Amino acid sequence: MFFIQLIPGAISEILASVTDTGSLTLADRYGLMAAVLDDSLDEQDRHSLNRLLRSVLKGKVKIVNDLSAMC
Repeated sequence: MFFIQLIPGAISEILASVTDTGSLTLADRYGLMAAVLDDSLDEQDRHSLNRLLRSVLKGKVKIVNDLSAMC
């Protein structure tokens, strides 16, 4: 069994990155996976996460296979 732990401040960093680039990278997606699996996520981070996922579903954010936005 794997232990996945969200890095503090990761959700806000992912949101800032996606806002700058308009794309969700592979590293961002792993961070989101950790966030979804984190039972201790506070309400504000959960709301931000949901808003980001809705943006992906609406096509406002594209999913790329780059490891990070700097590639």
